[in-house]
Amino acid sequence: MTSYGVLGVGSIATAIVTGLCDGAAEPPSIMLSPRNAERAAELAARFPSVRVATDNQQVVDRSDVVVVCLLPNHAAEVLAGLQFRADHAVVSAIAGFPVGQLAGLVDPATDIARSIPLPAVATRGSLTPVHPATPAATGLYDRLGGSMEIDDELAFESVSAASGTVAAYFRYLGTIAGWLSDRGVPSAAARRYVADTFAALSGELESPGADFAALAQAHTTPGGLNEQFARHLEAAGTYDAVQTGLDAVLARITRR
Repeated sequence: MTSYGVLGVGSIATAIVTGLCDGAAEPPSIMLSPRNAERAAELAARFPSVRVATDNQQVVDRSDVVVVCLLPNHAAEVLAGLQFRADHAVVSAIAGFPVGQLAGLVDPATDIARSIPLPAVATRGSLTPVHPATPAATGLYDRLGGSMEIDDELAFESVSAASGTVAAYFRYLGTIAGWLSDRGVPSAAARRYVADTFAALSGELESPGADFAALAQAHTTPGGLNEQFARHLEAAGTYDAVQTGLDAVLARITRR
């Protein structure tokens, strides 16, 4: 069975380890870096197949596939100080690090892929974009909800930019809840109402061919409240701002 080493034990690494091990009949052997000692120790205590290495080099030495979950501003320094083998497979979750840049840091390893895992991999509930679709990358993420294979690196970077919209989504919901609170609805009740309203819509997104325009139309009654609100946002340039904001995020990623 493939053994995994994980460099960087933040929230995404925690989600990956949890998805691989929680409830799995045969969880893989996983070696964690000691950088986030408390979180690494918690995972090792929770899952018998997980161990914490003494240093990052031991993570690399004891694994077939090295999963890199380091922060972009730390990644180059950490990786440059490690010795990889030619037979290593490397799966990176570092934003803004193209394959060519990674290749120079993990030489002589040449089996390199990038990925954009989301927290939902912890419950094996989301597709993970991978580029290129190496067997190591698809083998990992097919165990965590599935792989979304992307051939072109610019397209991959665009998906990475789109993943940066989550905080704005929750702020949008928070704005609605705050507006209700300002008008006399108790804060806890307002948050619960907004959360329940949008959570109830999630089932409509489960179809592989979800059509957002059709869904918007289905929730729009001519002359109704949804139509009025959507037109207000359009007139205010909100949807155009989403596109220009994504362009700005993509430009930041591709400048690295």
